Amino acid sequence: MDRPAAPLALDFTAVGRPGTVLAEAERAEQAGMDRLVVSETAHDPFLQLARAADRTSRIELATGVAIAFARTPMTLAYQAWGLHQASGGRAVIGLGSQVKAHVEKRFGMPFDRPAARMHEYLRAVRAIWASWQSGERLRFRGEFYTHTLMTPVFTPEPVPGGVPRLLLAGVGPLMTRTAGAVADGLIAHPFNTPAYLAEQVLPVVRAARAGAEAAGEPWTGRPFEVVGNVLTAIGRSEQELAANRAAVRERLAFYASTPAYLPVLAAHGLTALHEELHPMSLRGRWQEMGELIDDQVLDTFAVTGSVDEVAREVHRRYAGLATRVSVHSPDGADPELDLAVLSALRAI
Repeated sequence: MDRPAAPLALDFTAVGRPGTVLAEAERAEQAGMDRLVVSETAHDPFLQLARAADRTSRIELATGVAIAFARTPMTLAYQAWGLHQASGGRAVIGLGSQVKAHVEKRFGMPFDRPAARMHEYLRAVRAIWASWQSGERLRFRGEFYTHTLMTPVFTPEPVPGGVPRLLLAGVGPLMTRTAGAVADGLIAHPFNTPAYLAEQVLPVVRAARAGAEAAGEPWTGRPFEVVGNVLTAIGRSEQELAANRAAVRERLAFYASTPAYLPVLAAHGLTALHEELHPMSLRGRWQEMGELIDDQVLDTFAVTGSVDEVAREVHRRYAGLATRVSVHSPDGADPELDLAVLSALRAI
């Protein structure tokens, strides 16, 4: 049975560098995008989005994602609250766990039982925000985090429109269950397919969400979001399309070589591809790895073609499945292509 078509909200994922983010924010808002998303890579997304807040008036401003475990819940709560106030209530906080090596060796923070830690982390952030918004006493005591001190001089002013939304990125069942239980939405990983999302991920999320609703958790009064992130190779010419398809093959090969994404491959009968790619990744043979991604695998995990072809296919795959969508061209591609596809999606 076909899924009923539904309007897709459109998120433009910006490069988010200090020298480009203002222009990206202005173009996204002028193009009618619903949300500007900045990820945490080489720059702090909260700082770049705060700058963008001063150059925009309507578009939502989202981290996609910020690394939760690089911060304490209190640190994250202050950064998010500041962005929410600076933007007039337009902040959306997308969080992710990152991997153990980066959390421990790059950020110097603990990483144990990540799904359980994330579950408590989001509840701690919500408790902090509730104390700021309502004036209630802060009394959060958990296994990983304790927050019981909040004096007036350190308490930000309430936000008239309510607290920011919290979204959580997840791939495996433990983290996606956490998203359903304590977040306002799930950010699906780009290495995904509509079939895997519909059959493996969303049933887990919905069951956890139903449990939170049955428990009367206050955040369940908001609609739950499902954010689809789609890998794309777009071309205005045959040469541009070929170059972007080759780059997407290499990115898919990287994901397929990573053990964390093996369940996605297994769902499509592609575990042998992982077994071939993983040893090559340990030797850094990235270009050769990309050559192992055939057209069938490419078309399973990515959408390729002209601007209009990509827009139509993204709509076909995700309308009625996700509530909002962002497209991701490979590094080095013209970023205007993503905006063109999203604009074409708006017209469908």
